[in-house]
Amino acid sequence: MNRVMLIGNLGKDPEQRQFENGTNRVSFSIATSERYQDKDGNWQESTEWHEIVMWRNQAENAMKLLKKGTTIFLEGKLTHRSWTDTEGKNRKTTEVVGSMFRVLEKRNTGSDYQTPAFPGGESQQKSTGDAIKEGEDLPF
Repeated sequence: MNRVMLIGNLGKDPEQRQFENGTNRVSFSIATSERYQDKDGNWQESTEWHEIVMWRNQAENAMKLLKKGTTIFLEGKLTHRSWTDTEGKNRKTTEVVGSMFRVLEKRNTGSDYQTPAFPGGESQQKSTGDAIKEGEDLPF
């Protein structure tokens, strides 16, 4: 089984590319951190960067909901691909192709909040100034 689950912070705003056939692709990086004690008992932190690619509806949701610094839970699969760059050199990269994500925390706060995006689901946006009626489900 090829399954990756990550919780991390976006290192940059997502970048979108639309192909001639109308397919959307978004790429961004997330940082995951791990704290551990070394042999001397000192706390150390190790950060890993992961390149993420999302396609179609998930790409559209990522563009709407994600910004640099946002903390997300991401699920997907690990892929490796090769290509030739503009100078004719063979290159290889490892990416996570995201199948779903959920926004856990936004670094910048505003008057609007947004619900997480899930595969096949539509994201929603609701102003915090809108009243929630008694018995109504919360939008998150």
